[in-house]
Amino acid sequence: MPTLMLVPTGIGCDIGGYAGDALPSARLLASASGCLITHPNVMNGASLYWSDSRVLYVEGYGLDRFAVGDWALRPVRRQRIGLLLDAGIEPELAQRQIQVAEGCRASLGLEIGPVISTDAPLEVTLECGASGASWGRLGCPHALLRAGERLKQAGATAIAVVARFPEDPESEELAAYRQGSGVDGLAGAEAVISHLLVQHLQIPCAHAPALDPLPLDPQLDPRAAGEELGYTFLACVLVGLSRAPDLVSAPWQPGDLHAAQLGAVVVPEGALGGEALLACVEHNLPVVCVANPSVLSVTADAIGLSQGVLHASSYSEAAGLVLALREGLSPASLGRPLPALQRLD
Repeated sequence: MPTLMLVPTGIGCDIGGYAGDALPSARLLASASGCLITHPNVMNGASLYWSDSRVLYVEGYGLDRFAVGDWALRPVRRQRIGLLLDAGIEPELAQRQIQVAEGCRASLGLEIGPVISTDAPLEVTLECGASGASWGRLGCPHALLRAGERLKQAGATAIAVVARFPEDPESEELAAYRQGSGVDGLAGAEAVISHLLVQHLQIPCAHAPALDPLPLDPQLDPRAAGEELGYTFLACVLVGLSRAPDLVSAPWQPGDLHAAQLGAVVVPEGALGGEALLACVEHNLPVVCVANPSVLSVTADAIGLSQGVLHASSYSEAAGLVLALREGLSPASLGRPLPALQRLD
């Protein structure tokens, strides 16, 4: 039963707001559903990753277009991943990214190349919205798109992007994030970068930031620890993209996965305002709302959603509900007391 797992990026979710810390929940949901569609924010753990044939790795813009019904997902055996580097990355740090790609070729057998640098620095800036969610801007978005076009013309079927991000290692926000109580200040800008490329090129894309290593923090929260293990965050992106499904428009082929085949969507209970989720509601899909606090409070009550909503106190409980739906069981039959039958006058 294909199931959509959404954990919006840059909103500080307790689970999924850090370095791939939603991976265990995604693996559990993949086991319960047999096919899980989710986005890089859930699967990316910097130097840590987990490859699972039951999980489809779909960038957020592509995921929205899939949920709306504009695009279908076409499983592939492998992607040829072009590596796109921001011209603003210092030579030594850029070489670290290339070494990660070489290591993934040699040790994991991934098909990577060619490599290109943008013709101008991307000039990423970071912002924070009134809600506390992170976002950002690109000073030179056309440089990104030109480089992406060249990679696609050269035969790349997916693109891994590494952009130089601004740093403030002494900031209170970064300290809070590393200690497990803040929002990922980079995530919103990362989404801007990948959304632009996927919208423009309609091929799988994902982003890894280029940053200098941080000083050792003995109080580091385990959820942020994946980002402390190496010089780059690129390895998980390359692994995720290596089998990311193609994003295809009609006419479709047998075997393509369509939104009409979805059986459920799993989402944090306070993050129900996204395009993909609202499209699923329009299609009358069961919505499993999981207690997973963030800086947002867009709940079912806030958007007037009452029908088809199932509440779960954890992703373990959500997996049980997904499994019940997959087996054709009424979730109401699993609780007590049983609700009364509806009688029509």
